[in-house]
Amino acid sequence: MSISKFSSNLTRLGALSAALLAPVVAFAQEAAPAAADAAAAAPAMTMDKGDNTWMLISTVLVLLMTIPGLALFYGGLVRAKNMLSVLMQVFMITAVVMIIWVTYGYSLAFTDGGSLNSFVGGFSKAFLAGVTPSSLVETFSKGVAIPELTYICFQMTFACITPALIVGAFAERIKFSAVMLFVVLWVTFVYFPMAHMVWFWGGPSAYSGPSGLIFSLGAIDFAGGTVVHINAGVAGLIGAIMLGKRTGYKKEIMAPHSMTLTMVGASLLWVGWFGFNAGSNLEANGYASLAMINTFVATAAAAVSWCIVESFTRGKASMLGAASGAVAGLVAVTPAAGFAGPMGSIVLGLLVSPVCYFFVDVVKNKFNYDDSLDVFGVHCIGGIFGAIGTGILVNPALGGAGIVDYSTPDFAATYLGTGAQVFNQLKGVLITIAWSGIGSAILYKIVDVVIGLRVPVEAEREGLDLATHGEAAYHS
Repeated sequence: MSISKFSSNLTRLGALSAALLAPVVAFAQEAAPAAADAAAAAPAMTMDKGDNTWMLISTVLVLLMTIPGLALFYGGLVRAKNMLSVLMQVFMITAVVMIIWVTYGYSLAFTDGGSLNSFVGGFSKAFLAGVTPSSLVETFSKGVAIPELTYICFQMTFACITPALIVGAFAERIKFSAVMLFVVLWVTFVYFPMAHMVWFWGGPSAYSGPSGLIFSLGAIDFAGGTVVHINAGVAGLIGAIMLGKRTGYKKEIMAPHSMTLTMVGASLLWVGWFGFNAGSNLEANGYASLAMINTFVATAAAAVSWCIVESFTRGKASMLGAASGAVAGLVAVTPAAGFAGPMGSIVLGLLVSPVCYFFVDVVKNKFNYDDSLDVFGVHCIGGIFGAIGTGILVNPALGGAGIVDYSTPDFAATYLGTGAQVFNQLKGVLITIAWSGIGSAILYKIVDVVIGLRVPVEAEREGLDLATHGEAAYHS
């Protein structure tokens, strides 16, 4: 081949290559701005060490409110012969649920469930598949994140304390094995779906993504009024009714054996609750501070209010009343912690105690059910009152923070109006009552058929400490 012919063919090949590459180059030039726009729309997640530190502390605080806080609070309220049994139930529930949570609970609560997503997540993160120390989850601010392992630990403590709350309703008469089997079933079929329905959503960067049923209905729950307190309170009432009354109920003295321990437990609950409420903000910013001050003042107001009610009805204010009022205030402010203003939270605390007192002192006696430690009267009723009150107190005109509208470019705070938001709150409350009530009744029945729920009368009279665990809380 001559040099001139080779040169001519090379020129043609170059022209053909240029023609073939031209669309690719043009597409790349057009795609570059689009890719840049997409990157700008979905910024890389950034983690602040201060946020992570606060969340690690909050996680430990919630564990503190469970063990030893809740355990001592309940333990002091039962008779001395059953003290150890309550401590053991709360302690072992915490341990067992931790294992279940990392095995499949986190995945069911906080992943996309596909066609069932309105109600429950899937198994894509079972056994924490794909979770590493570098995995991040977004907070409530676009592009701001915390380590996923931190979030897993934080939510794990919620999953632990919720079933532990239930045991107060049927304390002093249930089999230890029945408690443990029921809890395994209950967190699986009741708690994990409830957590998903209320708290699962796409996050600020994907606000239009799939979300849980109650979240999609517009109901707001900052730290667990529905997921934790109404859920546990309803399950407790169902359990108290299905197990029946304690032997000697209303015929024998069943006074708390140690108000000292109950006061210590209530105080630890209050301290730990700052992790529960302020930690639910997921960031160490002004809204965490709002949740913190609300947890201070609502609780204080409720304790004062309960003592005032007791002074008028009984002539004396009691330590039991002060502790009960404090817990009622903590429960009521839980859904409102990051939404209400401090003055609104004080009003919430002042009003919740008379309502809970009425259910504990009047309704329980009227219907003659044996809710041993008033789980329904304080947690369920307080949770309902707080959930509905949140719909009112979130109003900026009442000092509330408003509700962030993530569909707006600047994430503006909005408010639907009292009627609309309260209606949304009622929908969330009713779904929670139905889900927990029906699910819990079925699970209690299954446990009763499989191993039986209640200890023999002889064991109940001897005390569950010796009859079930072979040891005593105290030795004279």
